Amino acid sequence: MLTSELAYVAAVTRDIDAAAAVFTNVLDLPRTDLPGPDGQDVPVFSVGRSALALFEPGDPGVDGTDRTGIHHFALAASDPAAVRDAAAAAGVGAGASRAALGGGEAFDLDPAETRGVLARLSPPLDLPPPSGWVERFDHIGISTNDCAGTEACFAGKLGYEVESRQSDVEVSIAVESFTSDKYGIVYHNRPPRRVGGGRVVFITIGDTELEVIEPLEFGPDAPDVQHGERGDTRQDMGTLARYVDRRGPGLHHVAFKVPDADDALRRAREAGCRMIDDRGRPGSRRAMIGFIHPAALGGILVHFDAREEI
Repeated sequence: MLTSELAYVAAVTRDIDAAAAVFTNVLDLPRTDLPGPDGQDVPVFSVGRSALALFEPGDPGVDGTDRTGIHHFALAASDPAAVRDAAAAAGVGAGASRAALGGGEAFDLDPAETRGVLARLSPPLDLPPPSGWVERFDHIGISTNDCAGTEACFAGKLGYEVESRQSDVEVSIAVESFTSDKYGIVYHNRPPRRVGGGRVVFITIGDTELEVIEPLEFGPDAPDVQHGERGDTRQDMGTLARYVDRRGPGLHHVAFKVPDADDALRRAREAGCRMIDDRGRPGSRRAMIGFIHPAALGGILVHFDAREEI
């Protein structure tokens, strides 16, 4: 593997103050302000052995983008230039030197090789350890139309370990009823019909995983999304498919590992956050999950993830 740790995850929000208040006051994540590439302070929140950094739209640290959401993640490298050379030797090139968050130099891995995932080599950050109820990042969500290619880059070329693979599928089963005053009631089940699903692979980096998700249907065949309703597998996959159709493959969300999804959702709801889920529901890896609405965080999509590790 290139490096053994993740330095940080970078997110773009249209309302830094509101997002920072949620991460500080609701999730109890320690905040440290570090100099960004333009010299302006960037709020950074300790999450396990990694961190979450918040940027405004147009900031040079996120390439001037005005799109909100998860922008890139940075692999912690004490000598980014040396790690860049190692990545090149493995078949993954990198761009020119750029200013790193917190100082020093950083390099962006070639997104053509990482299948649209924006990944950066950057010095590790000197941050206080977290002490609240959020344990760490459970995973960094990636929406893609090429799960195998993304795995081939990060696990094959760059050497990170595949934690697990699975398929998430929601099916609909119709039941016909035939009721007769003479012959009684007869039920017949039709064959199950898939209404949403995707391929998923988890790749370990540091104390978290990349969750690479490829929906099974795209374009007009993608599942409908019922906005404002509680999520399920069908809606999740429809949202991911539309993300790829609209923006291309890339980073989609982050998940915080917590002891109890219902309790985490309650904390956020009682703090006034707009919610997608009001209680936990089944997710990948035998987890119970629940999403905060991105409007509560200025356009960043996050969810809580409670699961036993095996």
